[in-house]
Amino acid sequence: MKKIYFLSTCSTCKKILKNWDISDSIKKIDLKKTPISALDLKELYSLSNSYEALFNKRAVLFREKKKHLEIITEKEYKEMLLAHYSFLKRPVLIINEKLFVGNSKETVSKAALEIKSGF
Repeated sequence: MKKIYFLSTCSTCKKILKNWDISDSIKKIDLKKTPISALDLKELYSLSNSYEALFNKRAVLFREKKKHLEIITEKEYKEMLLAHYSFLKRPVLIINEKLFVGNSKETVSKAALEIKSGF
């Protein structure tokens, strides 16, 4: 399956998607309109083996919540990811059975190469 999770209101996501030149063969999922489901999260977890790796620790809601948490378990990361779209690090691309999470330059570059080789 080829999917990309993103926020249509996020300027960083918009810029990355434009640069990637995503084709119609990749299913686009706007997290604000279609929050991530438990099944989708399970798929992402199967590729990453970590809910923490999928988690956006820069989310404003997380910074507020972190004050009350000393240690965060994988179960808690999973619960937060399902609770609010802002907790998912974005964009998330699944292509050729590979997972690319976040907007670091390295991740974006590697994903771009995979997109080009995937067609």
